[in-house]
Amino acid sequence: MPSSKKFRAAVQEAAAVLHRGGLVAFPTETVYGLGADAENPAAVARIFAAKGRPADHPLIVHMAHSDPLGRWSRDIPPAAFRLAQRYWPGPLTVILRRACHVPDMVTGGQDTVGLRVPDHPLALALLEVFGGGIAAPSANRFGQVSPTTAAHVREELGDAVDLLLNGGPCRVGIESTILDLSGQQPRLLRPGAITIAELEAVLEQPVASQGNNAPRAPGMLRSHYAPNTPLYLVPAVNLEAEICRRLRQRQRVAVLAMPATLLPESCPRHPMPTHPAGWARELYAQLRALDKQELDAILIEKPPTGADWQAVSDRLGRAASAHRVPGEDASAVSDTVRQRRRMQR
Repeated sequence: MPSSKKFRAAVQEAAAVLHRGGLVAFPTETVYGLGADAENPAAVARIFAAKGRPADHPLIVHMAHSDPLGRWSRDIPPAAFRLAQRYWPGPLTVILRRACHVPDMVTGGQDTVGLRVPDHPLALALLEVFGGGIAAPSANRFGQVSPTTAAHVREELGDAVDLLLNGGPCRVGIESTILDLSGQQPRLLRPGAITIAELEAVLEQPVASQGNNAPRAPGMLRSHYAPNTPLYLVPAVNLEAEICRRLRQRQRVAVLAMPATLLPESCPRHPMPTHPAGWARELYAQLRALDKQELDAILIEKPPTGADWQAVSDRLGRAASAHRVPGEDASAVSDTVRQRRRMQR
């Protein structure tokens, strides 16, 4: 608890690690982050090394609730203040023109910076005690499934992290909504728990899609959030037939599906909630658990369409982008996917 001596001591130790240029993994309401002092390029470089992250991929600067937006950005539109008042602390990242002191390594060399105030007591306490911004992507290897527990971070990054704060399971479970406010019109770069409809209600104007000239932002690659086990998205009407086909080939498969979806009794079923918030909260933990079972495939029922499911569908689409079920419409495989396949050979 925030008032306990153990809590305060852990936060003080983590802040000291950050001041020394170290890496701290910490919980947020979305996923666990791998953090460094946002104004220390050498410390930020350690994030990229630990994750194997390309240098042109920008990071999000996590701010204390008391931090003014002008500390990290300039030319701030009124919309940013309205959204901050409504959704911070919370799972919303806004892209703004960066302040001059923000290192290129944090922004991927762009003139914009992503900012958010996380909604978790450990993260908020750490930011207040540290007194600066914490640059932090998800605390996992680049392109892999994001961690939603401290155990996930420990398993994947191990000694690359100088200190790990255990704040329990993340209550949202997928990464923040990213909204670009650096141009003439708000643009959604990454869907999350805060939907377009909610953003438009606060802004009182439409939110556009990212477009070709949008700033680079975390989670925009076609292949991302992926387990090592091949993952396939299958419409509910085709799921039983696809399972039977694979079982006849003696494949080891597991299925994530709605409780009411009919499946063969011989196939391991992992029922998922019927609402998108539940899917988001459980998805990454389920994928990580199944990835340890040496399966031939993970089959996932395609979630319903609709704005409420956009974030879950986005993560599943990127996780499955390298794999298609037989008969599915072919689509071009991105350079990122091709590179990943070559590396796995």
